[in-house]
Amino acid sequence: MRFLKEPDYSHGKIGKTAVVLINLGTPDAPTRPAVRRYLKQFLWDRRIVEVPRAIWWLILHGIILPFRSGQSAKKYASIWTNDGSPLKVHTEKQAVLLKGYLGERGHEVHVTYAMRYGTPSIPDVLQKLKADGYDRLLILSAYPQYSATTTGSNFDAVFSHYQQVRNIPELRLVKNYHDHEAYIEALRLSVLASWQTNGRPEKLVMSFHGLPKAFLLRGDVYHCECYKTARLLAEKLGLSKDQYIVTFQSRLGKAEWLQPYTAPTVTQLAKDGVRRVDVICPGFIADCLETLEEIAMEVRADFLQAGGKEFNYIPCLNESPSWLRALAEIAEQHLIGWPTMLTVSMREEQKQQALLSRAEAKRMGANQ
Repeated sequence: MRFLKEPDYSHGKIGKTAVVLINLGTPDAPTRPAVRRYLKQFLWDRRIVEVPRAIWWLILHGIILPFRSGQSAKKYASIWTNDGSPLKVHTEKQAVLLKGYLGERGHEVHVTYAMRYGTPSIPDVLQKLKADGYDRLLILSAYPQYSATTTGSNFDAVFSHYQQVRNIPELRLVKNYHDHEAYIEALRLSVLASWQTNGRPEKLVMSFHGLPKAFLLRGDVYHCECYKTARLLAEKLGLSKDQYIVTFQSRLGKAEWLQPYTAPTVTQLAKDGVRRVDVICPGFIADCLETLEEIAMEVRADFLQAGGKEFNYIPCLNESPSWLRALAEIAEQHLIGWPTMLTVSMREEQKQQALLSRAEAKRMGANQ
């Protein structure tokens, strides 16, 4: 069958709203087989790698997966916790807390999470929400800055799933929030909290995930949104242009990516006599491999080996109250117009209307 089986229909069913927080994903375990499965799904996404499929299949299966899986598994093992992958742990907590923060604002909504790659998958989560009767969905990506490779890929997965569904729920999509005032404020507070404990650095490095430069030249807005986030945060912190720098990390392959690159830049700062740097990763809302291992371990080692004296990694927003308030505000702005803030009398009226609809449907069925 072309379409998935629909749940049994009930006349007069009260509509329900859900928020789906979507993050990148993670392997199920820090092992070579699990990492290989994850990388295979991730790197086969046409949004991630725009290379002809036949050529890329040979590169992926002949070079990358056989050699990179083991190396990446060791890196994941270095950050793995008793509760599992940090990214998954933080994302799950954020979803639980977001529901509470929205509830405090008066919204009666369900909040869940999905992963673009790995589990729980977007199709599985969307199908469960349908089975549970949710007919209004807000898709909220865990990427403040839009890129076709991240938020765009999330949208692809959502749309692809609903190509198999007869009765599609009402959908709203959050494209970005890179310049949202509450998000910038949460970043500012996280930096100030670190400085209050550790003192101020000579240079603040704002490191964002990288993209091939070709994507920027083809029209991806990610680069511009990263720089706007950095500028707004610097202004909030009162930093001059020579007190901070924007860099890009996590390169793959030999093609030119967005520059300046994080690791070489931080190394050069140490060689130039900068004794202390702080690094923050504003494009990640939850700590993960790219922040905990690449920045807090690898880049730290590069800086110290090059002559730097003090390296301070500022954690991601994770479950900080200022960030959860910001996330609730972002979600709330996109929930406007949906009946999520029902008074007691409105809920009672809705129940009565549902009972009448069921009675009418039963009466009409009896007359046929």
